[in-house]
Amino acid sequence: MSLDKSNVANETLPRATAGASVVVRTTSRVLALVGLLVLLALTVGIGAAARGTGYVYGAVPPGTMAVAADEAVPFSVKGQKRYVAKLHSQQKQLQAALQGLAPKGVYVVVDQTQNRIYLKKDQETILNAACSAGSGLILKEGDWGKGRKWVFDTPRGLFKVKSRQENPVWKKPDWAFVEEGKPIPKRDEDRMDYGTLGEYSFQLGDGYMIHGTLYERLLGRSVTHGCIRVGRDDLRKVWQLVPVGTPVYIY
Repeated sequence: MSLDKSNVANETLPRATAGASVVVRTTSRVLALVGLLVLLALTVGIGAAARGTGYVYGAVPPGTMAVAADEAVPFSVKGQKRYVAKLHSQQKQLQAALQGLAPKGVYVVVDQTQNRIYLKKDQETILNAACSAGSGLILKEGDWGKGRKWVFDTPRGLFKVKSRQENPVWKKPDWAFVEEGKPIPKRDEDRMDYGTLGEYSFQLGDGYMIHGTLYERLLGRSVTHGCIRVGRDDLRKVWQLVPVGTPVYIY
């Protein structure tokens, strides 16, 4: 029996055409559904954004210029002059308020970020000098000890000079011996260190001081264990003008 090629072609063609029509219809439905979902998402997003801002948008009133503030700057020359005069008045009021909050008399300011110390009297700067503040390093005690940890930071805040001492003697705390790898002494006499604190010291509380140093070449760097180190000549000026009770601002 012979196979008629024309019949084969005639029978195959309708089947292929029917399959293609199914694919086209299916694809069209998918695209329509995707488009509908995208449109729905955009509608929801726009609606949420409009509700979420809390702002009511409107036209700028005639004769004014919009600015990034609660009030508008007038366009007219006279209006602008009145506006500038108002700003100057507000500036004077703020300056007066700031001066009322500023410290009075002699006080000390320490900028431990820049490692600078300032001695001030009212608004006058008497001394602007390099100093050294805390290094921020962490010391951990080994297994032979109690497992303690010390952070060598300079505290920030308002302090007062609680006491002053000439030719101070440093009673070394435990961490000083841990740092040196030496055994911690039991007698106070073995803790005394002479000359390390320089000619003068000012006690601020909790073991923190403003004092001199043997290492003036390191002034301007954050290298201390928390105290404020000052050079010899600058420390002498501080000693002359800073009595007990003087405020010390550290930031």
